[in-house]
Amino acid sequence: GGKFNGKNYSEFINLQSLLENVSACQISDAYNAIYKRSGTIQSIKPVNNHKVWGSIFTAETDCDDWGTSALAIDNAKEGDILFFKVNGEEKAIWGELASTCAQNNGIKATVIYGSARDLDALLYMDYPIYASNYVPNAGLALGLGTLNQPIEVEGNIINPGDFFFADESGIVVIPKELFAKAMVSVLGVKLKESAIIEKLAKGVTLAEIVGLAKK
Repeated sequence: GGKFNGKNYSEFINLQSLLENVSACQISDAYNAIYKRSGTIQSIKPVNNHKVWGSIFTAETDCDDWGTSALAIDNAKEGDILFFKVNGEEKAIWGELASTCAQNNGIKATVIYGSARDLDALLYMDYPIYASNYVPNAGLALGLGTLNQPIEVEGNIINPGDFFFADESGIVVIPKELFAKAMVSVLGVKLKESAIIEKLAKGVTLAEIVGLAKK
């Protein structure tokens, strides 16, 4: 699922419209409701406040090696989201030029457990960036990292093809094999919340709705 193949139109449109209308908070809540996990990596924050979702292409490198970023851009498929695990934050592995190249290649976003730079440009670019830090300096074009292998970030194993969703609140990663069930749960959260919003509009307090207050 997830990819439009010319035939699964209704399924694709429904999933698209669901994802367009949910937040990272709702996805995390829904995932937590069924798997007792948040799916979040706390230290990675939005750099330029975009919302994005898609399939992860992983890369791992040292902070002195921005060459691996260039290799990842070349190897990822159109529609992928690049997810870098970087050993060290002292140097940036990503910036304006990489963002422009990635966007031109049809890559949807870049996520860095590590540092980005060129925030003067990134803040105004229509290309989503999530990172745990930013610094002005960069390393070299070594290209010694690994591509499309499982990575471990703060105790979370992230595999190529896992589902990524992020917005202004932060990022959520859902293992690809749990994606379908998680989406059903997301739909449940969404329907429940819209019902809650209707009740609030009718003057019922939130405490009453969740059963904390006696009527």
